[in-house]
Amino acid sequence: MTTHTQININRKPLIIALAALLLGAFFLTQTVSPKQGALWVVGGLLGISLYFASFGFTQAWRVFVADQRSAGLRAQMVMLAIGVILFFPFISEGSLMGQSVTGNVSPVSMSVVIGAFLFGVGMQLGGGCASGTLFAVGGGNTRMIITLVFFIVGSVIGAYTFTWWSNLPGFSPYSMISHWGLFPALLSNLLFFGLIAGVTAYFEKRRHGKLEPIGRIENNSSSIIHGPWPIVWGAIALVVLNFATLALAGKPWGVTSAFALWGSKILYATGVDVTQWAYFAKNPKVITAPLTHDITSMMDFGIMLGAVVAASAAGKFAPFWTIPRQAIITAVIGGLLLGFGARLSYGCNIGAYFSGIISGSVHGWLWLLCAFLGSTLGVYLRPIFGLAVEKTPKLSAC
Repeated sequence: MTTHTQININRKPLIIALAALLLGAFFLTQTVSPKQGALWVVGGLLGISLYFASFGFTQAWRVFVADQRSAGLRAQMVMLAIGVILFFPFISEGSLMGQSVTGNVSPVSMSVVIGAFLFGVGMQLGGGCASGTLFAVGGGNTRMIITLVFFIVGSVIGAYTFTWWSNLPGFSPYSMISHWGLFPALLSNLLFFGLIAGVTAYFEKRRHGKLEPIGRIENNSSSIIHGPWPIVWGAIALVVLNFATLALAGKPWGVTSAFALWGSKILYATGVDVTQWAYFAKNPKVITAPLTHDITSMMDFGIMLGAVVAASAAGKFAPFWTIPRQAIITAVIGGLLLGFGARLSYGCNIGAYFSGIISGSVHGWLWLLCAFLGSTLGVYLRPIFGLAVEKTPKLSAC
């Protein structure tokens, strides 16, 4: 028998957020460019997709470490597999529909090892990754506002210390596409994704006897309008929207460079000449230029508004302003680690891991390994800070 659950839509925040998305797109189209307006909308759609599919990297990694549940990791491998098929040919060619395109290819260095590890720890203590923090804030999670604030602070510290960490031992940016050729790079990456999916599935089946599905709709009343979505829908939506970002912006999706910019702009407004920092040496005008001209910032704001839309459509937008002191402490520590780690490692779970790997960057694979190790430590630290770790009782004969 099919059951239907009444959805109590939060109409006021839904209308306000939708109006803000539409007005923002119109304003950016008129004052910056039609592409900037389109990227604002892409950000909104990313926020909706992230919220409805609950597509986060933090919990997916945590439940695998603690409970060998692999659905989130397998969905990420689907996302990456579609990503390399879409991205590699155009990055190899250097253009997409007449637009010049480049991938996120960064140095392979000790700063990536340190930064990604710190980011991984911060994910588990802060309660989210970069994209997860944004859609959680937009979805009404007030604790994550604290994480975001200190994410920004940590990013500014990372920008300030750029000279130190950028000189740590390492190698120049390495592109698999450029060095191996298009098809060898594509096939080897697909093999890696299949291997990771297979190994994680093996551990889940050994622990639980069967695999948790990634494409099944759990609730008969769920829909594309109200959610929740199967996690694989989120994986497909994110990679398609990242491809749209590549087509519009000429580069893949990123998140955290905007956090360093926001914090540095605030310092600049108080009299600190951040344009003299080595971090901004290549493009000091970004500090004095209107924020509306920064692609990453506009997409980040769009993500938060999109999450408000999704949470309101699902009837779950209900911010709770009483936050326990211990939760505040972990949000502060986690946010600082996230921000500082993202700068050291040339990106976050989006810019370095997702967009890095589908750009063919070896740095993206190094980031994944080190961030996963840091996240594993973070999982074991969570109980010390009073944070829960999801676990299913082991199967038994009685």
